[in-house]
Amino acid sequence: MLDIKKKVREIRGIGPHGLSDEILLSTEPLLLKGMVGDWPMVQAAKISAQDADRYLRQFNQDETVGAFFGEPDSQGRVYYNEDLSGFNYQPVIVKLDQVLDKLQQHLADQQSPAFYVGSTPVDKCLPGFRDENDIEFGDIDPLASIWIGNRTRIAAHFDVPDNVACCAAGRRRFILFPPAEISNLYVGPLDFNPGGQTISMVDFNQPDYEKYPRFRDALQNARVAELEPGDAIFIPSMWWHHVEALDNFNVLINYWWRQSPSFMDSPANVLEHALLSLRDLPPEQRAAWHEIFKFYIFEYDEESVGHIPGDRRGVLAPIDDAMARRLRAKLLKKLNR
Repeated sequence: MLDIKKKVREIRGIGPHGLSDEILLSTEPLLLKGMVGDWPMVQAAKISAQDADRYLRQFNQDETVGAFFGEPDSQGRVYYNEDLSGFNYQPVIVKLDQVLDKLQQHLADQQSPAFYVGSTPVDKCLPGFRDENDIEFGDIDPLASIWIGNRTRIAAHFDVPDNVACCAAGRRRFILFPPAEISNLYVGPLDFNPGGQTISMVDFNQPDYEKYPRFRDALQNARVAELEPGDAIFIPSMWWHHVEALDNFNVLINYWWRQSPSFMDSPANVLEHALLSLRDLPPEQRAAWHEIFKFYIFEYDEESVGHIPGDRRGVLAPIDDAMARRLRAKLLKKLNR
């Protein structure tokens, strides 16, 4: 196991109705100890995996879900095949109860095939579940998803939204890194990856320090948290996180939301356009655009445009929904040249 000195800061004494701005606007991950301990799902899981399974099935409405099935020799790692031409698992569309059946069949196995249902909308596959097991977010309307599986390992990746992930059954270990550690995590392809997110190529169970020497530096800034049923973790936007399920039956409910207005596009679109437009420019031109982006984007403040009359600032004025629509239409026209 990796030797990580820093633990995620722990907060106790909050329930599912007590998410303050201190938590929701934190720029560091937080372990919310026992926050959803009163959920009926958690109470069932604390009795046994079979009780948790029975509780979950009462909400099943014969829905299909996307799942990953892996061979036992994958050791639960959701990853590429040897030459990165594919993956080490089989993606399938199956009925949810079929996945639950397989998990129960292999519950006592020391080394089981890997079964994993990821990022599935709770209200679609388990209608009514959130009536009894939910978190109050006030004015925030998050996307609630469920993750079900056995001893699986999800490679370190980041998400654009903020995230509260609740451990509803089984135990999970989260290893997190600040966004600045990207150069030490040896990130794989942008456009071909498991689950649609760019991942670290380091095997956290057997790190190859000769191949990935800077990973040692990343570990100096890593945080670790181990969640029991009833615990939750807040993961700020853009923080890298490796997630390992530690038991043969695991259920996680997570909530995603963004702090930015809904009319804003995903920054990932800018990255792809920058690859097309900027990365391969001559060094001097790339440096010039670096300064322009600093001025208009990354170090932008009122002083940047203070010399321009307010009614003549155009796209440099604060962007609202109407301006976003005009900008999007203009960009689409240019891209479809």
